[in-house]
Amino acid sequence: MKTYWQNYIDGTWVDGGAGRIDVFNPGTGEKLAEQALADVSDVDRAVMAAQRVHVSGALADLRPVERGRMVQAMGHYLLEHIDEIAKVLTLEQGKPLWEARIEIEGAARYFEYYGNQAETVEGRSIPLGKGYFDFTTYEPFGVSAQIIPWNYPVEMTARSLSAALATGNACVIKTPELTPLSNAWLAHAAEAVGLPKGAVNILCGLGNEAGAALSAHPHVNQIVFTGSVPTGVAIATAAAKNVVPCVLELGGKSAAIVHDDADLEAFENDVRWGIYFNAGQVCSAMSRVIVHESVHDELVERMVGVAQSLLVQPGIDQLEFGPTMGAMVSEGQRDRAANMVGEAHAEGAHVATGGRKMNIPGAFLEPTIMTNVTPEMTIANEEVFGPVLSVLKFSSDEDAIKIANGTPYGLVGGVFTRDIDRATTAARQLRAGQVFVNEWYAGGVETPFGGYGKSGYGREKGREALWNYVQTKNVAIKLKG
Repeated sequence: MKTYWQNYIDGTWVDGGAGRIDVFNPGTGEKLAEQALADVSDVDRAVMAAQRVHVSGALADLRPVERGRMVQAMGHYLLEHIDEIAKVLTLEQGKPLWEARIEIEGAARYFEYYGNQAETVEGRSIPLGKGYFDFTTYEPFGVSAQIIPWNYPVEMTARSLSAALATGNACVIKTPELTPLSNAWLAHAAEAVGLPKGAVNILCGLGNEAGAALSAHPHVNQIVFTGSVPTGVAIATAAAKNVVPCVLELGGKSAAIVHDDADLEAFENDVRWGIYFNAGQVCSAMSRVIVHESVHDELVERMVGVAQSLLVQPGIDQLEFGPTMGAMVSEGQRDRAANMVGEAHAEGAHVATGGRKMNIPGAFLEPTIMTNVTPEMTIANEEVFGPVLSVLKFSSDEDAIKIANGTPYGLVGGVFTRDIDRATTAARQLRAGQVFVNEWYAGGVETPFGGYGKSGYGREKGREALWNYVQTKNVAIKLKG
């Protein structure tokens, strides 16, 4: 492990104008390394380097298949270095080592998918009658600014970077302060595959300085952000002053509706992945289970069994796939989640299991299940972003939908039933950008992802994401004769 990590601007590894920031290992609480911290000047240099690449046509003028091959090759690079990346990712983020490998494999899949899509972004002809030839073409916006969350730093960067490069944009990436180190391999990948200097710039900076400067920069043409609602609003406001489009993925309070005819044994696996993967630090986590009153007690017993079966310890000690959970990303995030559990208990919720900070070094919280939760409670409406599951009861299908749609968020939702009519009816009625039926996290890179309401706007993943990075030009030609 290096003790100091630099930023990557215009093809060069550089120090930060704002000095350095300490990066901690949440599995032990100990200092892991120092990261260069970018200031406003660093942001400007990165944006101007990206703009130079855009204006030169070094990416946009390539035959799309050539760009696509470079994008795919970046994914291959990540897989070739998965062992060293996974170790750093685990140490800085806290997730089990086997989960870190899954994240890197997911990142590589984005590069594979969008590399393949590069040559499919095609315009169309529009009939205007005799004497005219009219067609559309798609052009890259230019400079894509991408502000990355700390929960999946490699995969979330890959998600936006791959689509942006495939469509010919140059990119400036602001990494999260808590987990900035693993993004270095994306810079190495850009170099290894032959992308021009300035096409990919990666820097770490504080949100209120570097992030604000990037969002408001007059030469940024498009912004992608994943994070909190208040930060998303601030970014969108800054972007609006320059009339710059944004893609905002702002989290959720996602609910799984479990009907009385659901396969409760199979649902245990959904609980394990839905709320305890990455210690619940997932925007689309299954943070609420809305269960029919007739099967409530049985399902709670099963879910408590899942929570209590998990081995919680430092991620670096968890090499193999299994029933394990790592630390949360920081003690601050852990304490916030624990405090929300305490507040819910004071409001009348019951801690069925967990709920306590663990008496070991590091940012560990016990896998938690809360029962007797009612829709008006804070924990039923605000994102915990930790391994905390809230259980609510319902008696009718209409009641279940009302509870599920009762928060300002609308990222994902789920319905678990053997009745296809009930499932499709719920899928239509749930106010969410993605609905899972009988499997939480069903879908993949190919399926569009994004929210309703305060979960944001725009779509990532799937072909829909490509349209975030291009603008349509129409060409109308008057023919002679």
